[in-house]
Amino acid sequence: MAETLITIRDARERDAEAIAEVHDAAWRHAYRGIIPGRELERMIARRGPSWWRSAIQRRSRLVVLDFDDAIGGYASYGRNRVPAMNFGGEIFELYIAPEFQGLGFGKRLFGAARKDLAEHGYASFLVWALADNEPALDFYTRLGGKVVRRAYERFGSEQRERVAFAFQ
Repeated sequence: MAETLITIRDARERDAEAIAEVHDAAWRHAYRGIIPGRELERMIARRGPSWWRSAIQRRSRLVVLDFDDAIGGYASYGRNRVPAMNFGGEIFELYIAPEFQGLGFGKRLFGAARKDLAEHGYASFLVWALADNEPALDFYTRLGGKVVRRAYERFGSEQRERVAFAFQ
């Protein structure tokens, strides 16, 4: 009987290419038809392996889902970027490669990020999601997030609503 080891661990420099691949696939899966095509392609192109390697070297809080030596997802998080909102931390990104979705890995990554945020003094935190991304809205609602703000983000000449979920 074969066993597969699944861990959540801090990202390493050698993970940069695999994280970029997850980012590319997950963003296309999540945002095709929501973010205008040209803008989506530009956003993905900016996040290649060198961008991720730099983030790891800067010691950004970045964890990966390591599935038997394959990266199946990642989460990045840290201090809340909107200080006017009274939440200490923020999960900036949480993405799972499409082939790993629906298996509970997103919940595990979320839990790891939440635990690390709390250990660094951020018991309360935010997560933003685009309002048209129903799977993300459902995911954060199921995890207990409460909608605390709505805002708009510009993608080229178009705007999309985004929603802030708070966790305490």
